[in-house]
Amino acid sequence: MDSLQALASQFGIASPSGRGFLSVLVTFFTAWMFTWAFIPRLREFAIRVGWADQPNERRLNKEPLPNAGGLAIYGGFLVSIIVAWALRPIAVDIVNIQVLAILLGASMLVLVGFIDDQYGLTPLSRLLVQTLAAVLLLVNDLRIDFNAIPFLPVVPEPLSTVLGTLMTIVWVLALTNAVNLLDGVDGVVGGVAFVASFVLLATAAQFPDRAAAVILLAGLSGAALGYLRHNFNPSRIIMGDAGSTLFGYTLAAVSLLGTLKFSAGASLLVPLIVLALPLLDTTQVVIGRLARGIRNPLGHPDKTHIHHRVLARTDSARRTAVILWLVALACGALGMSLQGLPPTVIGGTILVVLVCLLFVAYRRVRADHREQATAAQASRADSSEGN
Repeated sequence: MDSLQALASQFGIASPSGRGFLSVLVTFFTAWMFTWAFIPRLREFAIRVGWADQPNERRLNKEPLPNAGGLAIYGGFLVSIIVAWALRPIAVDIVNIQVLAILLGASMLVLVGFIDDQYGLTPLSRLLVQTLAAVLLLVNDLRIDFNAIPFLPVVPEPLSTVLGTLMTIVWVLALTNAVNLLDGVDGVVGGVAFVASFVLLATAAQFPDRAAAVILLAGLSGAALGYLRHNFNPSRIIMGDAGSTLFGYTLAAVSLLGTLKFSAGASLLVPLIVLALPLLDTTQVVIGRLARGIRNPLGHPDKTHIHHRVLARTDSARRTAVILWLVALACGALGMSLQGLPPTVIGGTILVVLVCLLFVAYRRVRADHREQATAAQASRADSSEGN
């Protein structure tokens, strides 16, 4: 029993049977099950009212594909946080306010993203709302401390505040749009978001004062996994901008609440490394478009993203998703290592992530085989009736 308790403590679990750990489990599984169960109903409704992406030269779908998956992700995430709050209210008032600020900002972006999915909005209008959501974090003291960043000179406090404010806005906008731009192949963003949120969860769990971050990340990772069950190729629904901006913004905001504020040297780099894949993808896309003379790089989609390049080499959406999941997981392991987490924690996190991803991918592939067999049987029945 003592050895089990010692192992649990390495993962930041004070007591495996305690209320705190159980609330994290309940949050994770509530988000997972709610999102998984809600998507089929939402998909039917979306098809009926026309919430769908039409095929074009950039998209892989050959027929209209429901694009309202972000609403299910948001619903699963929000329901799980409400359940967690009921089970274990966060006692610190300022943390409560900051959590509410994150939820409000995420709600704004889900709403704007959904409107953009269905009716289309200009890049400028989307950027303005994203900036407003970032300012909402700032007024609730969720910001980057410039003087805490290693390898940079310490500057006077007024200048530090200005630089920290600008860096916070850039961080939120960059990650929100980076995750959005990474969404182009079935299963990629759902899997990468699950990997990033679970790795940040495991990292934040090492610190007893990061309970709020742990709960939010548990809900986000569970919702990502529930969505992925329906989105791994062949996808039955996509998240749209509502889902991708929810993931990007919430990961950026929660990192300000938790891991990005750790004071120890290289730990400030952890979220940056964990989320390196979408950030590097966006960086190379923007630089490439600017080099080609495109003045508005975020408003001119093309096929120069990392997922497009990998897809061109593998010729398989499934292999592309798995490769990018593994890249994201490698980045996560590196970030955890720089944080100084024990090898046991890093290995355990990798194992849990791989098992969860394998499980949902297997379930989706198995369901697809059943669907194909049912369709083939129905086709044979129609042929026999015609004869």
